[in-house]
Amino acid sequence: MDFIKKNLEEITQSIKIYAEKANRNYSDVLLVAVSKTFPVEYIKEAYNFGIKDFAENKAQELRKKAEELKEYDIKWHFIGRIQTNKVKYIVPIAEYIHSVYREKEIAEIDKIAKKHNKIQKILIEMNISGEETKGGISENELEDLLEIAKKYDNVKVTGLMTMAPYTDDEEVIKKVFCGLKEIKEKYVKNYPDLKELSMGMSNDYHVAIQCGSTMLRIGSSIFGKRNYNIGG
Repeated sequence: MDFIKKNLEEITQSIKIYAEKANRNYSDVLLVAVSKTFPVEYIKEAYNFGIKDFAENKAQELRKKAEELKEYDIKWHFIGRIQTNKVKYIVPIAEYIHSVYREKEIAEIDKIAKKHNKIQKILIEMNISGEETKGGISENELEDLLEIAKKYDNVKVTGLMTMAPYTDDEEVIKKVFCGLKEIKEKYVKNYPDLKELSMGMSNDYHVAIQCGSTMLRIGSSIFGKRNYNIGG
């Protein structure tokens, strides 16, 4: 599995270069390795390189891997669509839940977090591109949801998340990512915990860094091509 170490060396160097170009500190950009569908051996290899943050998008797979890797000092991120009946499996494990955009999700997260005496960090998913296939809310729905979240003591909104359209047109991607940054800057005055910007994947992370991303969700550039027939 030497290819994982080689890929991580290349991508961390690339992040440093793009951060420097954007006059940002490399330490302000967190690399979250998206390990969905990949075996725990791959996670161990990345962990041995120094990666401590890993993301999964299915509750059962998250549970299984967290149990197998319980001796490792890993911060788990949940990035998938939220099924409220699976929240009970996610909250005890996840440091961050990136994909929240409905009150019923916040209410369920809060309920489970209370049971575990935990303040659950969440990010609000936003649909900046307006694509019907993507989850998330529009900007005009954001303030209402932020106000709703304030009513729940065991939930803390720490940032915003989005996905750009899958395109080679960097101007389209930049419009989405820099649009999210503008929204965050607009709302952070009244919601000072709103610090994180989760945006940028293997194909567009360089644009995300330019637009202020603090969390990059990168999978295939680290672990290779996914086989969706295995691993959930």
